[in-house]
Amino acid sequence: MDSNIKKILVSQPDPKTEKSPYHDIAEKYGVQIIFRPFIKIDPVTAREFRTQRINILDHSAIIFTAKTAIDHFFRLCEELRIQIPETMKYFCVTEVIAVYLQKYIIFRKRKIFYPNSSRIEDLITYISKHNKEHFLVPVSDVHKEDLLKLLDDKKIKYTKAIMYRTVSNNFTPEEILDYDVLLFFSPSGVASLLKNFPNFEQNGTIVGTFGPTTAKTARDAGIRLDIEAPNPQAPSMTAALEQYLKTMIKPTKGKK
Repeated sequence: MDSNIKKILVSQPDPKTEKSPYHDIAEKYGVQIIFRPFIKIDPVTAREFRTQRINILDHSAIIFTAKTAIDHFFRLCEELRIQIPETMKYFCVTEVIAVYLQKYIIFRKRKIFYPNSSRIEDLITYISKHNKEHFLVPVSDVHKEDLLKLLDDKKIKYTKAIMYRTVSNNFTPEEILDYDVLLFFSPSGVASLLKNFPNFEQNGTIVGTFGPTTAKTARDAGIRLDIEAPNPQAPSMTAALEQYLKTMIKPTKGKK
């Protein structure tokens, strides 16, 4: 099938490694992939975190909805000289996020839970089975309330902890979104698109999102989604992107 897909915007920082699956996709399908974050993350300092009067070790389980939350949780633990016990339980909204924990802990020695569906509602089902735990929920200063509302509905004991800030990157008025595909990884990324380009018209632009809350934010803004990750056949955004491209573009010669 012929396709006009030539230029793809990944709203994340450049991975800075030739081993990135995005580079393989670019070569295989003859497309240009540009890394241009719509948002940037600023850390909440240890001093700022202390003003929230939260004792991390008062909690027996942690809920992670993003890799960024994992990074800043362990960063703050290190800055605060907190040693997380091996008994700590981890609940992640997706398998990809759960696997990312290996960056900081020995995966096989910890109690880690995640739903196969990657739906927040199904994560709550796991959490409800451990309703005696006191949960910590690391979040950005700008966050969706869906998860917290579900925890409230189930009368789950939890503490919301702001560990980082999500700040919109500013685009100059001269910048034109001339991309064929836009990929977003957080609700804040979608919000930044609409802030920078309030008159954005999707038309034929292909939009992909990672995670249920990002997808909902996009749909609520009237954006049509052509690519959604994770899905049963594609646990990552790169897998979902390739899944879509292979239906639109014939791989270049010499690539399977």
